Amino acid sequence: MSETTLPITLIELPPTQAELPYDDGIPMESARHKAQMDLLIDALIPWLSQREDGFVGGNMFVYYSLAQVKNKDFKGPDFFVVLGVPKGERKSWVVWEEGKAPDVVIELLSDSTAAADKNEKKLIYQNQMRVPEYFWYDPFNPDDWAGFSIQQRVYQPLVVNERNQLLSESLGLALQRWQGNYKGIDATWLRWATLEGELLPTPEEQERHYAEQESRRAEQERQRADRAESQLLQTVRNLIAGGMTVEQVANITGLDVSAIEQLRF
Repeated sequence: MSETTLPITLIELPPTQAELPYDDGIPMESARHKAQMDLLIDALIPWLSQREDGFVGGNMFVYYSLAQVKNKDFKGPDFFVVLGVPKGERKSWVVWEEGKAPDVVIELLSDSTAAADKNEKKLIYQNQMRVPEYFWYDPFNPDDWAGFSIQQRVYQPLVVNERNQLLSESLGLALQRWQGNYKGIDATWLRWATLEGELLPTPEEQERHYAEQESRRAEQERQRADRAESQLLQTVRNLIAGGMTVEQVANITGLDVSAIEQLRF
């Protein structure tokens, strides 16, 4: 009986993040766009640090299909966050490696990208990546902002609440507009906040808050020490005025005789 050799079937595995391009070399549209992306990411980092899972990124490739890799027809979102995944650095987000697509995506509009962000990319997030929530925002036109949530496979527009927020059910947080200075730029910014309207601070804002708290604590301690010293001085004077000797006052207050001699004057 002759032996039959079975053919070896070669299985071509999909590429990993280590093998895929992760930087197209194209900068953000403007310094404000870059700062806006950083603000969204930086404010979410402390929030994510309280969880055991999660990843937040921006302006990096998100690979969702091998056809996309072959056609090179889609670049990554300006901001995205994924829950339920291990923490750690990624060069790019590869859906077939990670096991899921982003939970939330935000695109920052500009004159050159607005049409694609509102149409082509929106359909990709809806139909191919199945991103549960999609938002867009124009850093130079704060009135142009919107949010969408997938309902029965189709994005439905979100309505702002009484706090003028767009809610993210995926994160249990809200997006709201905030007028202020960030990285030296005075503008209206899109920021993460609690459902009660409290802004999520960036690490820099947290440090500044802690520094202000420490400064207030030090000032309160200085004032307390000044009051205690003033009260002690008055006590020494009262005791001496009542006819006590320096030695008797020292026994009562626990002060050195030489200190009392200085305080009495």
